[in-house]
Amino acid sequence: MAHVAEWKKEEVNDLKELISSYEVVGVANLSDIPARQLQKMRQSLRDKATIRMSKKNLINLALDDSNSDKDNIVTLSEHMDGQPALIFTDMNPFKLFKILESSKTAAPAKAGSVPTEDIVVPKGDTGFPPGPILGELQQIGIPAKIDKGKIVVQKDQVVVKAGEEVSAKVAGILTRLDIMPMEVGIDLRAAYENETVYTADLLTIDDEKTLSDIQNAYRRAFNLSVNAVIYTKESMPAIIQNAATKSLNLAFNAAVLTSKTTDMLLAKAYLEMLGLATELSEKDASAVDEELLAKLAASAAQAVVVTEDKKDDEPEEEEEEEEQEEDAAAGLGALFG
Repeated sequence: MAHVAEWKKEEVNDLKELISSYEVVGVANLSDIPARQLQKMRQSLRDKATIRMSKKNLINLALDDSNSDKDNIVTLSEHMDGQPALIFTDMNPFKLFKILESSKTAAPAKAGSVPTEDIVVPKGDTGFPPGPILGELQQIGIPAKIDKGKIVVQKDQVVVKAGEEVSAKVAGILTRLDIMPMEVGIDLRAAYENETVYTADLLTIDDEKTLSDIQNAYRRAFNLSVNAVIYTKESMPAIIQNAATKSLNLAFNAAVLTSKTTDMLLAKAYLEMLGLATELSEKDASAVDEELLAKLAASAAQAVVVTEDKKDDEPEEEEEEEEQEEDAAAGLGALFG
């Protein structure tokens, strides 16, 4: 340790102090980020997060020394590559990841760049007049030809597949075509919070899908609590309503007189009485008194009126349809002379 440079000791101590001062520590890759753009990102994160670039071995030492106070934080060392940096913040890792992803901007491909998705040259007019660029396009596999005095790409063409390196020739053509397939920004690889390390794949969240999943989970939990009669603030109104409905049905079917069932039971008894009187009158008219016969007649007359009203409605609908057809025919006649 006597031969270790003093600035390295101070750097490790500074990193350890930052690690202990923040709830969340992230490790990021800052490779290929222009200094000007990195400066803008630092400014956008001001008062939200602190970015500290350092050497890998010094970061590893700081994480290893901090592991006794923040268990499992040394795992962040497994996610360092490129130009590593530590990000310190008190916001949750998912929010930090979302902010960093939204701050990324499109950038031209450079020789040696490795895209995460296929790079496609789209079909259409390139805007270039006939010239040497036609041969250059064809050399890298882009189907191009001259059409109406312009160089035109005949169909969409993948020039670099995801995971493959971009050659210098392809990078030059893409730049001339104003195609910027790369993204430049702070690439958060992992973040530590409360003894847990979240990798980038876990931090990538589809907001709409997550909201939909939460809503579905809420509905299922609500249905479970209601059907299992688990009392919560949300389920209590539904449970009480179900109990009230079931008790009303039980009282009605058991002919228990209450303030709510009396009218329903009287209406049911009246209908049953009319039904029985109808059967008796059909067998023997003298078995039913005049008052009941009058009620049966009134009920039958009411049924006939309802039936006739329905029949009266049908011709009107037919007439409306005929009028619409005549109007349509007249319109077509006017259209075609």
